[in-house]
Order: sequence, then C-alpha cells, then structure tokens
Amino acid sequence: MPKKDTSNKLARRFTVHNGHDFSLAACPTRAADACGLDKKAGKQLLRERIGRLSQLQSLLYANGTWSLLIVLQALDAGGKDGVIKHVMSGINPQGVSVTSFKQPGPVELSHGYLWREHLAAPAAGRIGIFNRSHYEEVLVTRVHPELLEHECLPSTLRHKPSFWEDRYHDINHFERYLARQGTLVLKFFLHLSKEEQRKRFLRRIEHRTKNWKFSPSDIHERQYWDDYQHAYEEAIRRTAHPDAPWVVVPADQKWFERLVVIEAIIDTLEKLHLKMPTSDPSMEQEMEKARRQLEAEAPKSGTNAVH
Repeated sequence: MPKKDTSNKLARRFTVHNGHDFSLAACPTRAADACGLDKKAGKQLLRERIGRLSQLQSLLYANGTWSLLIVLQALDAGGKDGVIKHVMSGINPQGVSVTSFKQPGPVELSHGYLWREHLAAPAAGRIGIFNRSHYEEVLVTRVHPELLEHECLPSTLRHKPSFWEDRYHDINHFERYLARQGTLVLKFFLHLSKEEQRKRFLRRIEHRTKNWKFSPSDIHERQYWDDYQHAYEEAIRRTAHPDAPWVVVPADQKWFERLVVIEAIIDTLEKLHLKMPTSDPSMEQEMEKARRQLEAEAPKSGTNAVH
C-alpha cells in the first residue's frame, strides 16, 4: 500500500516551477494509487479542505492586499467547470470572480491579446479564476495558426520567426508584473488521457442530461490531440517559473483532480502567513464607545422589549 501523501506533498508533487527539460509525456494522468489515496478517503479529505480554503479566503479578503489568480487550462472534457464548482463551493462569492474566456470577438481582436486578461485580473483581496485564459493564444492559435489572420496584427509581425517565442516572453512578463503587484499566479493544466476523454465524450452523447455539454467541435479538435500535447508541453516549458508555477494535475479521476487543485491553492495561500487585521487604537476607542452606547439601549429589567 503506498504511503499517503501529506497535503503539502500532494500539492507540490505535481508543481512545475522551472520548465527546463519539462516533459508532458512523463506526467501521469492518474495518480491516486501512487499517492496512497482511495476515492472514499479522497472525497472526505476534499470536504475537510474546503473548510480550510474558506478560512484562508476570509483572511485574504480581510487583509485586502494580496490577491490570487487561478488559471485553469485543459483539453475538452478535462473538468474545468467541475473543479470550479466543487473546489470553490465553500468560498464567499463576494471575494471571488470567474471569467470564462470564449473565442474573442471583434472588440477583443482589435486589442492586444492580453488586453482582456488585464481587465479581468483580480483586485486586491480577491480570488480571480480564469476558465481558459491568455494561454489559448499559444495553444489554439499554435495548433491552428490560420486563426491569427483574424487578429489585427501587421503581417510583418505575424510572420516573424520569433513570433511564438515573443508571445511566451510577453506572457512571462505579464505574470511577473502581476506578481510584483501582489497577485499570486497559480496555473493548472488538467492533464487528461485520450482514452478518458473518449469515455467522457461518449457519456455526453449517451446520457440525455449531459447532451448540452456535447459540441461537434470537441470531436473535431480531438483529431489534433498530438498537436495540442506538443503545444501544452511547450507552453509549460516556456512559462513555468517561481512567480507563476504550473501544476500539471492528473485529471482522469475527477475527485483526485479536485483534491490536487485545492491542496495547491491552500499551500499557496498558507505561505502568506496572513492574520486577521488588528484595529488601530482610535478604532478600538470607537468600538468601546459604541459598545457602551448599545448596552445603554438595552431594555430595563421588567420591561417588555418591542420586536
């Protein structure tokens, strides 16, 4: 029986801080057994850790200085929506925002490709979640470079030999900029096997309640599986750094996928060592004054309070 990973080990086991020599083929899509966890224990642990994440989010919100950006990337059926639903189930909605980046429209295409990510970046004290992100510009467009023709880019720039290298460079600078402004950047690639994707697509077709999830474009994109694997490997290799690490999450088992994600988020927030803000002396005096006033308003003994 494998030895059960502690929370920190589970979070860090799949984290890539330096993309040098990174190999996606070496990353598992199923790892629960290797971590000494079964489904029952994993689901129980997930429920417990949701409470801890709620505490940390309260501290983040109360301090109002740091923020956290969570980037979720995956191939179709990778489980992004499920991760958001289950991992964030205990979070105060006032302190979190989710932005789903769909195919860019005319307004987005007329700006630089990082424009809408700047607008959606989390404010101080908040958690921001990108459901897909700026990485689509080195993933989908890498697999389908003809899409670049719709972007308002001068032809001479679009055909530069260093085009993709320049984009990785821009993304690294963007994420380091966020980090220098107090935004922790944590990026997740939900690493799904081709066989598990096939099974999930079939479930979407066979179960009426899941039909709404099916899109013919998912089957079309599956033809480019190897191209996407290469694009993801290259993106992680070029953009994994300490200011914005990647977590390559084994995604074939949904409960394990969600557990790895929540442990990585908790591990990141715990490193801040946040405490509840203390009141300054003048505020404490005001609170004492308010306490005495409220106590003085209490009904006298024997009188009936009006409700």
